[in-house]
Amino acid sequence: MDLTTITPLILTYNEEPNIDRTLSKLTWAKEVIIIDSFSTDKTLEIVKNYENVTVFQRTFDSHSNQWNYGLNQINSEWILSMDADYIINEQLLAEINHLAQNSLVDGYFIPFKYCVFGKPLNQTILPPRQCLFRKNKAIYIDDGHTQLLKNDGKISQIKSYIYHDDRKSLSRWLWAQDRYMILEVEKILKTPVNQLSLGDKIRKKIILAPFIVFFYCLILKGGILDGWHGWYYAFQRMFAEILLSLRLIEAKYFNQE
Repeated sequence: MDLTTITPLILTYNEEPNIDRTLSKLTWAKEVIIIDSFSTDKTLEIVKNYENVTVFQRTFDSHSNQWNYGLNQINSEWILSMDADYIINEQLLAEINHLAQNSLVDGYFIPFKYCVFGKPLNQTILPPRQCLFRKNKAIYIDDGHTQLLKNDGKISQIKSYIYHDDRKSLSRWLWAQDRYMILEVEKILKTPVNQLSLGDKIRKKIILAPFIVFFYCLILKGGILDGWHGWYYAFQRMFAEILLSLRLIEAKYFNQE
């Protein structure tokens, strides 16, 4: 696949700790599109250092609307959708470059290596994401706190990793998780039980999910072998599930009032 047919698309809001590392790995792209939600830190100052970047600003209302607005700003055949803490490496670029140009495939799932303070963990619970896709086949829809890409074409898998390396502060992470879990609670409570995933069915029980996630990350996924980086990740994921449980209890209590 010709890399010049691919436009990276990034959403930003106060990504000063991350955006420079991300953009430094995208200098191969003819154009990078950023949809910024009116950042108040130095994100846009950093972005100005990259001549291949075009910035559009839009007030954030939902992830799907923000991503779909970004899709409409792109003219290339292929899109590489990225968070502002994704790091593209040479191995991934080489694999993409060797994909068949005229393939019938319309989208590719790419796996992740999650990093804690810059150290890649051996295994995590972060699933592959359909990051590379043909523009004319795709649209984003909301799914809890995040979004899903709906692609009507044929989907395949890439073996090489994207590094997920978020360097924002713990305070910012806590702020974001609370916003995410409010949306996750709304999704879980509004979705019929028979349509929930196994994970969301367990979460709806409130008590078990935090302990299951902690054990899964630390033992079954081998986080303990990553030292304190693995413990940190396990505690992060457990805390997120505890926050979700608290929000579920809160929603249940207020619904009884």
